[in-house]
Parts: sequence; C-alpha cells; structure tokens
Amino acid sequence: MNILASAQDLPTTTGPMRAYVYAPTEPGRPARRDPGLVLYSEIFQQTPPVRRLAMQFAGLGYVVMVPEVYHSREPLGTVLAYDDAGKNRGNLHKQTIPLAVFDEDIRVALAALEAHPNCNARLGAVGICLGGHLAFRAALQPRVRAAACFYPTDLHTGTLGVGAAADSLTRAGEIRGELLMVFDRQDPHVPFEGRRQIYEALDRAGTWFTWHEFNAAHAFLRDEGERYDPAASQLCLGLAADLFRRCL
Repeated sequence: MNILASAQDLPTTTGPMRAYVYAPTEPGRPARRDPGLVLYSEIFQQTPPVRRLAMQFAGLGYVVMVPEVYHSREPLGTVLAYDDAGKNRGNLHKQTIPLAVFDEDIRVALAALEAHPNCNARLGAVGICLGGHLAFRAALQPRVRAAACFYPTDLHTGTLGVGAAADSLTRAGEIRGELLMVFDRQDPHVPFEGRRQIYEALDRAGTWFTWHEFNAAHAFLRDEGERYDPAASQLCLGLAADLFRRCL
C-alpha cells in the first residue's frame, strides 16, 4: 500500500480552509474506496507529528483529512511552533474564534471527505488536545459513526470559542456513534474533577463510549519531545484502530 498525499482548499464563510488528505492506494489495482477519518490537530495545526499520525491512520486503510483549524485567523499553510509563542498564539485563537465557526468548519470538512472519490462515505473523527474536543463536536453530526477523542481540552469547562460557554457536554445525548475517550492522568488541562465531570455527563446522556486513562503527561501521543510515551501511544492507536474497524 502507498499513501497518496494531497491538499485542497475548502470554501467556508470565513475564507478558504486548507485540508490535507492522505488516501491509501495500491499500485496496479483498481482505485480503493475506504472509510474516511477527519483528524483534528492540536493547537499548532498540522505539525510533522500530526502528519505522521495521519499517515498511520491512512496506512490502516482510511482516507484521512486534516483540516487547518485556524484558517480564519492564520494564512493557509501556517504551522505554529512548539514553543511559548506558538502555544500562546494557538490558545488565543481557540478562545476567540466563535464556536459557530468551528462547527461550520466541521460540517464542511465532513461533507468534503464524504464526497472524496476514494471515500465510501462511512465517516469517523479523531483528534488530540483541542482536536479531541473538535472530534467530540464532530460526533454530534449524525453522519459520524465513531470518534476517538485523545485528551480533549475544554470539554468540562465549556471554554472553547468566544462568547457563551460551549455546549458540547450538554449535547452529548445527540451523539449516535461510539466514542473512545482517552485521558492522561498527569494532565493539568483536564484534572481529576474535570474527568469525572465528563464521564458523568456521558453516562447520564446514555452515550455509547469507552473510557481509558493513562499515567502520562499531556500530549503523550506527540512523537517528539520529552512527553512522548511510545508504549501508551501504541496502545492508544490500537484502541482507535479497533473502534474504527468495528464502527466503520
């Protein structure tokens, strides 16, 4: 199997949104039609670790689309650095972009992935950090059959976007697919009380979900830097692969 990488600019009301697509191909064989995954990045957009994560999912037999989550604030192709300046800029954007813009972008990306010639229209979502929250909100769309949310931030605080508190948890009962929820216990962004709040909200809503906690730091899936945990990451990718294999 080879992975065909491409990019397309999707029209939205806040300007074009660049989306990177990774599609499995088999040279010498008819074109494949595979399930699709929208992969939502952390606050730095498509960094090399995010690209490698997308390639891994594509290698499992999925058409993977990585949209730029901050296209309404940054020039197309922007990648924020893993430093204090990049972190501060990324955190500022997630607090000042209206929630309605994030939701429109989710719908646009899902529609584009569904229409991709290599996609069979069976859709899932996966995300890390900010992207974990966006994958959760993608799961509010009936067409999403499964979502893997890795250490999603701001679910328990409802602080995604500008204006009123994000209603992600209060709408959990609308989710019709299955969720995979993964958290890192040594994560100041989602402390024990926050994790319990999320779990109880999903349980009350009757959401179909599995729950996993690892002794790891925030961003332990990022395959560079001191917080990377290869063993936990391998387990998490296996959990996600199982989820998508069953549901998609």
